[in-house]
Amino acid sequence: MSARVQTRPLSPEQTPTPASPRPPAPARRSEGGGLGRRSIELLLLLAAAPVIILLFSLALMNDGKPFSLEDLAVPLGLFAAFLVSHLVVRWLAPGADPVLLPLSFALSGIGIAFVMRLAPAMAGRQVIWLFVGIACMVGTLLLVRSVQRLGDFKYTIIILGIIALLLPIFIGTEINGSKIWLRFAGFSFQPGELAKILVVLFLAGYLADNREMLSVSGRRVGRLLIPDLRTLAPLIIMWALSLVIVVFERDLGSALLFFGLFVIMVYIATGRITYVVISVLLGAVGAVAAFLVFAHVQARVEIWLDPFADPQNAGYQLVQALYSLADGDIIGTGIGRGMPDFIPLVESDFIFVAMAEEMGLLGASAVLLLFVLFAVRGLTVASRAKSDMEAFTATGLTAAISLQAFVIVGGVTALIPLTGVTLPFISQGGSSLVASFIIVGLLLRIGDGATGHEKELQSTSSLGGGVLGRYALGKRLTLLVTLFSVAFALLIANLAWQMIVRAPELRALPSNNHQIAREQYAQRGAILTSDGVVLARSVRQESGGYERVYPEGSLAAHLIGYSSSRFGLSGVEASQQEMLRGEMGFSTWTDAINSIAGVPIPGNDVQLSTDSRIQRAAEKALVGYSGAAVVLDAQSGAVLAQASSPTYDINEVEALLKETGDASSGDSHGGILVNRATQGLYPPGSTFKLVTLTAALSRGGIKLSDSFNAPATLEIGGAAVTNAMDASYGEITVKRALEVSSNTVFAQIANLLGPKTLVQTADEFGFGQKLGQDFDTSVSLMPDPADMTEWETAWAGAGVPVGEHRGSPPGPQATVTQMALVAAAFANDGVIMKPYVVASAVSPDGKTLTRATPTPLNTIASADVVAQVNEAMAGVVSEGFGYDAQIPGYTVYGKTGTAETNNEMDD
Repeated sequence: MSARVQTRPLSPEQTPTPASPRPPAPARRSEGGGLGRRSIELLLLLAAAPVIILLFSLALMNDGKPFSLEDLAVPLGLFAAFLVSHLVVRWLAPGADPVLLPLSFALSGIGIAFVMRLAPAMAGRQVIWLFVGIACMVGTLLLVRSVQRLGDFKYTIIILGIIALLLPIFIGTEINGSKIWLRFAGFSFQPGELAKILVVLFLAGYLADNREMLSVSGRRVGRLLIPDLRTLAPLIIMWALSLVIVVFERDLGSALLFFGLFVIMVYIATGRITYVVISVLLGAVGAVAAFLVFAHVQARVEIWLDPFADPQNAGYQLVQALYSLADGDIIGTGIGRGMPDFIPLVESDFIFVAMAEEMGLLGASAVLLLFVLFAVRGLTVASRAKSDMEAFTATGLTAAISLQAFVIVGGVTALIPLTGVTLPFISQGGSSLVASFIIVGLLLRIGDGATGHEKELQSTSSLGGGVLGRYALGKRLTLLVTLFSVAFALLIANLAWQMIVRAPELRALPSNNHQIAREQYAQRGAILTSDGVVLARSVRQESGGYERVYPEGSLAAHLIGYSSSRFGLSGVEASQQEMLRGEMGFSTWTDAINSIAGVPIPGNDVQLSTDSRIQRAAEKALVGYSGAAVVLDAQSGAVLAQASSPTYDINEVEALLKETGDASSGDSHGGILVNRATQGLYPPGSTFKLVTLTAALSRGGIKLSDSFNAPATLEIGGAAVTNAMDASYGEITVKRALEVSSNTVFAQIANLLGPKTLVQTADEFGFGQKLGQDFDTSVSLMPDPADMTEWETAWAGAGVPVGEHRGSPPGPQATVTQMALVAAAFANDGVIMKPYVVASAVSPDGKTLTRATPTPLNTIASADVVAQVNEAMAGVVSEGFGYDAQIPGYTVYGKTGTAETNNEMDD
């Protein structure tokens, strides 16, 4: 058989390089008094110990617990266990890599410190698992005297691996959406963690025996050598196995991990980029198919793309993680001082986020660099291995740790979709710890038997034949080290993006409950009406913190908003956050310095422009209706009342939010928490005729005295335009048409003006932009004039949106605030003022810090045109449909309006 294999020519990469004489083994002890491998290992363990002990000490001190030597029993016991492990390695594997054991100590020490910090109830069991894992590492060294010999049992190993991998499908327990756990005797275990080791051992044995066949078999197409079906069979099987895991166990992380392991090991064995290309294509096909077919895959991707789309339910975990990352900044909040407890399962899936929050970008990056160093040392072991089998095993085991770390850290930091695997050595969970330490034991065993770079690999194939040359292996491992380094560099860059660049935006979000929680011990300022009624204030509790209360219950609820530790902020509570917290508008230098230093200071009071008497009247008028009312001071833009119905008691908002899940649930017309005055978009109906009339008088050459025919129905653009209640008015003037609100007359006027003029005039009134100096509104809409048909233009002139084109939304659609501004413009000589709701801010010592400044938005027409529109509006009240608004002794200007949509009348 050997002769048959040797007849096939080898490529330069596959040709063994001549062996050079082997120098004295540096693995045991360096000549000339230098330190041996085990001495270096001991020094590194001693160097890591103070760091671990410091982490435990900081966590204890920041929890406010009395500090004693007994509290350090876990880190000291862990150090003792690794010292014993060091002695065992010195005895059983003196030539093993000297860095892997200290790295395992550092990573697992950091992990147990944070598990004890985050989940004290689980810490005891985690400590037990940690010592079991260390014992398994030592046991691996005792039992496995030759990894190369394991290749003889590769098919038995893979059978056990597949059983371990698929067993949860039949008798497993589903936890957090993934069916990957087995439960027995009160313990849960994840067999997939051990399965990855068994799969690596099988692949290493299979590739060692069949490397040459996989390297040269196939059909050449141009410069590519396409593998035949027999050669591709293992790759296809692993691809199918990954899909089985996704489908039946709902475990995206394990599927990605196993498939990635296979691709890496096949490439290291063969050096054929074709396998990588085919694997990527198969992976892409499988990923797309899984996304299209399975709802849980779609959910993971959608959460990744926009976790804030459902921040209180599906996206809650990732949203809270992003808030924690934003809190971490460069140096962190300090061990024990962060708020990772807001993140569900933080001690397992999201433990890295807790570390980043409390140790900052620098600490989190240091942990990632430890994983990079683990990858470098593991692949160094592979490069020194004495046989194909051991080289491929070391590569696969190192890749398992590195890939798993990348996948989970990338998921919890929003670089890639969240997969739910554990962070090796660190996450809470016994199966992951045991598997990680077994991997270390196998790497130590391989390293002990290594021959060094100067020695050729031995053949492990029962068929005999050539082996992979050191030069070829070194090139491929160098590429793999580079890829891992780039991958972890991406993780660090993404961390910097989330924790430094994006952090201010995340911290400023009204829904950021981390910021609200910090305010429990800060006295937030009060919110008052212009006539002195207190709408919101902070009440000191026995605990020393403050509770936000709303003495007037539902009065101006949508305007004030709410301040919730779980659901964040809304309304004035959100827009005036910094002022209410005392973070701006300092009245003294001491306040400014204390704020910068993080010392809580009383917040400033915010006085609204709203008058409580007008607000109550507006809310009373809306009882039993779904709608909104806005009252403005036309000369200043001050909002005197802003009411939305139905309303709610702000003191009960927590229960309401838990019920609805999100303040923005429902469309713009639905949901009790929606502020219909600013966020709802409605057909303005005949109130929009003021805009049309302004355009006609300003730009259309039309006068109030001009006459138009006003039949009940008029065909324009091939379709009907009708008056309300099918009323026919005959020949009437423009002024009379406004008084009786004739749709057919204003439809004719709109078409005489044309869509461009109509839209331009609406924009001058504020359509197409957000309004408000200190609050947000939805943008009132007009269509693109190029999209408007003659019939749509006619109805738009009457204030009814009827367009169905794709290019732009139908219009007009307007907020209640927008139409209040339209009316206010004619009460202020044609000048629209920017509306505002905050009149002033006052410091705790009574100093006025800020005062609202009336600001013009636009002048919509000349004084003459404004006077003519006012004349017509006066006629609406005295001679038209607005007669109910008459006040004896006063001239009242107004315009009624309804919109006919789907045979319903929208007021």
